[in-house]
Parts: sequence; structure tokens; C-alpha cells
Amino acid sequence: MSLAKNVDLLRRLPRLDGLRFAELGRSADASSPLEEVTGFGDNPGALRMFAFVPAQLQKPRALVVVLHGCGQTAAGYDLGAGWSTLAKHYGFALLMPEQQRINNGNTCFNWFNPEDTARDSGEAHSIREMIAHMAEAHRIDPRRIFITGLSAGGGMTSVMLATYPEVFAAGAVIAGLPYGIASNLREALDGMFHSPVRPARELGDLVRNASDYRGPWPKVSVWHGSADRTVNPGNANEIVKQWLDLHDLPEAPMAETNVDGYPRQAWWGKDGETLVESYAITDMAHGTPLGLADNDQRYGVEGAFLIEAGISSSYHIAKFFGLTGWIADAAKAEAKPTSKSTSKPTSKPAAQPALTPAPHLARSIRAAVAEQPAEPTREEARGFDLGQIITRALTAAGLMK
Repeated sequence: MSLAKNVDLLRRLPRLDGLRFAELGRSADASSPLEEVTGFGDNPGALRMFAFVPAQLQKPRALVVVLHGCGQTAAGYDLGAGWSTLAKHYGFALLMPEQQRINNGNTCFNWFNPEDTARDSGEAHSIREMIAHMAEAHRIDPRRIFITGLSAGGGMTSVMLATYPEVFAAGAVIAGLPYGIASNLREALDGMFHSPVRPARELGDLVRNASDYRGPWPKVSVWHGSADRTVNPGNANEIVKQWLDLHDLPEAPMAETNVDGYPRQAWWGKDGETLVESYAITDMAHGTPLGLADNDQRYGVEGAFLIEAGISSSYHIAKFFGLTGWIADAAKAEAKPTSKSTSKPTSKPAAQPALTPAPHLARSIRAAVAEQPAEPTREEARGFDLGQIITRALTAAGLMK
């Protein structure tokens, strides 16, 4: 297909999808827990700001920034991906910037526009201002700020991680693209449809040149459907290469496991913390994968580019961010007194609710042990399933059926 036909296709088809997404956004707006925030600071990118802050927040307080895809609204994507439900359940603040049609006819974040992808400029600066407003207004721990996004929102997630790496502890890119591969529409189309292969050092330098920051770099989780015909799945490999170079990690994965039926590759640092991970959602088209989480709960609603795949990407991303070890309902119940006290009150302040482990302790233990770097050879890692060993141990101990 010629470039001219590609451009024409891009101009026509997303607008049709955008109509469906606009309907989804409108249907979600009335009941959405998101609230619009105005006057948050400089807004050179002319974006709208929506946020949700649950009544109970885990400590230290955390913030997740979520960027929607083309044709979507903040409320529509929240409904589909289930982020506000996760935020309420696990007690973290949620920020969802929203694109406007005056900036992009298909409400895509402009992940390839030089004015919007440079530090302290355009849409990137607007999102940074929103984060600063949330951090101050809700006393967010600066070490617990995270970001994720789908498609063009995934591309803008790469932009934010590259231009403001000191702001984020981690990020997750779903069906997105690496930072810096496009500075105009032609290059953006080439990246989307063909995903040219670049040297890892070149990809890493694109991020290093985006700011004066030199590390430590954010952790990154990458998700992509293998049957994606909108954004070439090769982009997932390029994103991984970009961040492996920044973290000075080898190209070969340190572990290859299976999560809910899908292959996951992982790389960890010297202290054993996973720094880069990649999920290949076999036979899935362009979109955010949905399904049951490890706690047997479902987050999100299936829809256009929100695809039932048997795995909850939103939950696993929140888990990668380190946000799922605390539950608001359990903490609230524990804070309630079990009986009336007749003792005299003292001036000692009341204790804060303790952090409560998430359900399915066996699964949590199994996942934690699987993450520990025993530094096996690649051949040993592929044939050695730590999860099965822990499962058998827990079953034998009567802790798991």
C-alpha cells in the first residue's frame, strides 16, 4: 500500500472508530467517578484534566497517570480498562488527562509532534503540570508516581518517561511506540505500520537526549497483541530494546514465564527488582487486554479496543507498579473497633490502619519467589518453573488446595 493510501486510510478509518468511542465516552460520563480539574497550572497543550481520589489512600500515597487512545475520552477508557475501580480497591490516586478535538481531530495524543513531545513544551508540559498539581493537592509520595497508556496514549507514555524520567518510578506501554522515532506524520505512519528495526544504542540515545537526567531510569512494562494491525507488534521489541539499553541490561531475557496463558519476558537489576518486562498477547488485535485478575476480580468492560483476552493488563500493571498489596475495604474494616471501650481517652494519636495483604496469599508468594534472581542460565530458566515448585510446597503444607 502506498504512503498516500496509508495517509488516506488513517484520515478516514479512525474517525469512524472515534464515533463509537465518543458514544462510549458519553455513556460513561454520567456515572463516571472522574471529576474535571481546572486551573491546575500552565496548559500549553490545551488538554483537559480528570482525576479520581478515593476516600482511603495507601501509604506512602501513590498516583497513576492513565492516557487514553485515539477516539476515546478519559471516562470512556476508565470504564473500559477499570482504573478507577482498581484505584478505589487498592487506595491510590488516579489522573486521566484528556485530549481535545481542537488539538487532534481523532482525539489522539500527539506523540509524534515535536512541539508536544519535548520537555517543558506542549502536551508533555501540560501533563507534567497536572501531575505536579495532584502531587501537591493530595500529598503524593514523589517516589510513587506511575504512568500508562494505550496506543497513542502509549506513545505519549513513552514521551513522558523520556522527557520527565525523574518524575516516574515506572511506566507501562500498551500497543504503543518507542520514544523519538517520529517527528512528523510520515515517520509516524512508518513506525506504526512497519516498525523499522534500530540499534539499541540509537534508541537509548533518543531518551538520553530528551533531558539532562542520567538515571536511575524508570521501570517499564510493555504489552502488545501479536495480531495488532494498527500498531505493528515489532514496536514492543523496540520499546524493550530502548529501555534495556538505558538500564544496561542484556538483550536476552533473564526469565521467560507464562502468565494466564501468555508469554512474559523479564529482566532484573543487581538487587533483583524487575526493571523491564514484556507481555505478548497471542492472537490479540489492537487494544487493551481484559480478564480476571489474580484476586479473581474483573476490572473494566469489554468494548472497542478493549479486548477480552483472559488477562487483566490493568491489574498486572498495577501489580508491577507495586500497588496491589493493600486493600481499602480490608483496612477500613480493621480500623473499626470490635467493642466499645470504657477506658479514658489519651492524647496519643490513633494508629493508622495497617497494610493488609491482598487475597490469594499463595499466588502472591508464588509470584514474589518467581521474581527472585537465582541467576540461572537461560536454558535452566526456561525449563525450571519456580511457580510449580512453590505451588506443590504450599499444597503439601495445606495452605493451598
